[in-house]
Amino acid sequence: MWASYGTFLALAVVVVLIPGPDFAVVTGNTVSGGRARGMWAAAGVGTSNAVQGTAAVVGLGALIVGAQPVFQAIKWAGAAYLVYLGVKALRSAVRGEYPMVVAEAGRGAAVRGWRQGFLSNITNPKVLVFYLAVLPQFLAPHAGAAAMLGFALSHALLSVGYLMLLTVFLHRARRVLARRRVRRALDGLTGTAMVAFGARIAAEH
Repeated sequence: MWASYGTFLALAVVVVLIPGPDFAVVTGNTVSGGRARGMWAAAGVGTSNAVQGTAAVVGLGALIVGAQPVFQAIKWAGAAYLVYLGVKALRSAVRGEYPMVVAEAGRGAAVRGWRQGFLSNITNPKVLVFYLAVLPQFLAPHAGAAAMLGFALSHALLSVGYLMLLTVFLHRARRVLARRRVRRALDGLTGTAMVAFGARIAAEH
């Protein structure tokens, strides 16, 4: 089992490091709202991973995937939310109006960051499919629910750990990232990426 766990962790690291919607959302929150908001966005992603992993373990995930109307509704909601965030970033890039950057803190930053991280991830059908289709391949036939939950939560912890490290790096580079030209470029890149991720989710079967 431990050999399979090590192999799964190696795959999980690769999956986590591939830039995706989570990367774009955390980057956008950190650049626009500071380290606290970026950390909360990362926490939102990790919470969503844990929820979806648990849903897969208890069988709810299979029911959602099997009920195509529900699965399609989640897929389209996720695509629409990513496009919405992307369009907001693109509008910001076009306007180019950036007041003095003040790092957000307190409840407002926590709510905004966590909400965006959680919603962008919980409505991403790829995450649930990963837990349902990929994760079981690393488990022995006699492995119980506890083993599967341990694997799923390990992926969630790896994800949130990586995104928090990304937040720290972006925060340290914030003096450069806060420059108007750089902000516009970042908003343009992250906005385009989120719209593209949303379109890809909508188009995939």
